[in-house]
Amino acid sequence: MNQRLLAEIGRTQRLEIVNALKRSRGLSVNELVDRMRMSYMGIKQHCLTLQRDGYLDTWRRPQKMGRPEMVYRLTRRAHDLFQADSNRFTLELLDSVQSIYGPNAPEKLLYNLFERKCANLKEKVKGETVADRAKSLAKIRDTEGYMSQFVTDDGGPQILECHTPLQNVLDKYPIIGRLEQEMFEQLLGTRVRRQETRNSGLYECAFYFAA
Repeated sequence: MNQRLLAEIGRTQRLEIVNALKRSRGLSVNELVDRMRMSYMGIKQHCLTLQRDGYLDTWRRPQKMGRPEMVYRLTRRAHDLFQADSNRFTLELLDSVQSIYGPNAPEKLLYNLFERKCANLKEKVKGETVADRAKSLAKIRDTEGYMSQFVTDDGGPQILECHTPLQNVLDKYPIIGRLEQEMFEQLLGTRVRRQETRNSGLYECAFYFAA
């Protein structure tokens, strides 16, 4: 994490709020109270401080009945609080590869990298069923900084990721999304659909598959 930003945020409770919001599409103060076992006013004050400092914004979430509910969510600035394996040097390296070896060279390099990563993960991902392998893969990806979890909802089973350490490289080289999807298919042994969502500071990537 960015040490300067950590010092600015200051308190453990604020970091817990940021982490809870990172794994969601936004939470109300009451929802944060339920998760964190803190007082309503304590949570509210922390949220107002984080909003003042540019880490949170608010939106009105429609309700089935009654008025919309005010919900806090992360801004793009909050992304810098989380693990980022990619950096300017990585992008400059890929630019140099393109300059020396031609316009297709960065994609070839990324393809080779994902092939090697997939081979390495095949030795670690365990499970007799697709669901078991998905749970194993989610645990590994979570340790790598993807905030990954295996979930099942109305859309079916999926690996849901709330962060990517490769975001700046992914922004410039969207082929990484396709390479991730193909890697998941090989590791799970089934077809996978990758769906990426971004909104304000929200990053969410769901990998859907048939269990």
